[in-house]
Amino acid sequence: MQTHKAKEATHDALLKQRLLTTYGNKHPVRWGEHMPGIYQRFETSEKIVALTFDACGGKEGSGYDKKLIDYLIQQRIPATLFINSRWIDANPELFQSLAHNPLFEIENHGFLHKPLSVDGRSAYGIAGTQDVGQVVDEVMINERKIERLTGRKPMFFRPGTAYFDDVAVQIVHQLGLKPLNYDVLGDAGATYSTVQVKRALLSVKPGSIVLLHMNMPHGDTAEGVIQAIPLLKKRGYRFVLLQEVAGQLRS
Repeated sequence: MQTHKAKEATHDALLKQRLLTTYGNKHPVRWGEHMPGIYQRFETSEKIVALTFDACGGKEGSGYDKKLIDYLIQQRIPATLFINSRWIDANPELFQSLAHNPLFEIENHGFLHKPLSVDGRSAYGIAGTQDVGQVVDEVMINERKIERLTGRKPMFFRPGTAYFDDVAVQIVHQLGLKPLNYDVLGDAGATYSTVQVKRALLSVKPGSIVLLHMNMPHGDTAEGVIQAIPLLKKRGYRFVLLQEVAGQLRS
């Protein structure tokens, strides 16, 4: 009798082969962060916003912004965390702590933090996945890791650099995840100053999804968030997890 892990591996191999057959000869015509099929906001008449924080991993990206996360916990601010496999490997205890905190929702930020492409396109100098098989691996390997460690399957996927091509977007949907980006660029890869982060956050509208980073403690993201959130609360805004508004998402 096959073990659960063996059944899972067989299922994944068959799914990958089916996607290779379906999409192996497809040629992308669009490339970017925003296109049909990628969710970037949600429909609502309420003053609610989803804060999302990426943890990219790798040599320069496996840090932990303790000041930021401590503030979110102290203020009871829910947030969706898109976490890369490399960050998990570098911070296993922190990952478990975040995953078990009901304020946070853990989502999929890929295996090697690559732009999601079926023909190797690059973004910000980072080479993308080379073909359909690598697209599937970039999504599925980290999905299985998160599911194994937390007991919960991710609902959303955001690639490294947030770039997709249109064929890769279709593949993510076929894999059962929702491709997710943003309508408010919160910190531009943790390069924004405090003033720029604050200004970006104060530009939100009802249903905005904000992209920020939690893996760059030497940046100004934490201070910008800390300055902006009280002002947003005064305006009547509150914060939600993406899973709470999954049925209201729009591209």
